[in-house]
Amino acid sequence: MTGGQSQDEKFDVVDEHDAVVGVETRGVVHARNLRHRACHVFWLRRDGMVCLQRRSYAKDSSPGLLSSSCAGHVDSGESYLQAAVREFREELGIGAPAEAFKEIDYAPCHPELGNEFVRTYLIRGDWRAAPSGYEVDSVLWRSPEELFAWTTWDRDAFATPLHHLLARPGVREAFGHKG
Repeated sequence: MTGGQSQDEKFDVVDEHDAVVGVETRGVVHARNLRHRACHVFWLRRDGMVCLQRRSYAKDSSPGLLSSSCAGHVDSGESYLQAAVREFREELGIGAPAEAFKEIDYAPCHPELGNEFVRTYLIRGDWRAAPSGYEVDSVLWRSPEELFAWTTWDRDAFATPLHHLLARPGVREAFGHKG
């Protein structure tokens, strides 16, 4: 285990078109910088506030930095949506049905995304989070306007993938952000 995460987890390795070409362990995928898959979820409460997670300090990437509500790798054989539902439950302790997750973006593989193809989902609801200390240090709530402003004046507080995703048109549109 590195950073509290098993290096033996199995991920699908994908080509430049996101087609599966093999299966490798987390350790091999990251050591060789192979293309793979991940998902991000943004959770909005009824009052319009977005949940941000402070990543666990035990994470192997971006420890202690702020990120989307939850995020994670897509395990081998798993769909992006299945991974989003699983990560929401594992990281925030909320079991939400797959139908509640609306895909808002599909980002091609990019170095700022850790060489991952990323599908981003939006979920709305007023649940009570029970963050996993193993995965999540804490959660905090901000309006989308506060989030976008904060990421411009304090870039180093946020994980690089979050910056990348917040610049994407589908994510900006989902938050009603014009700037």
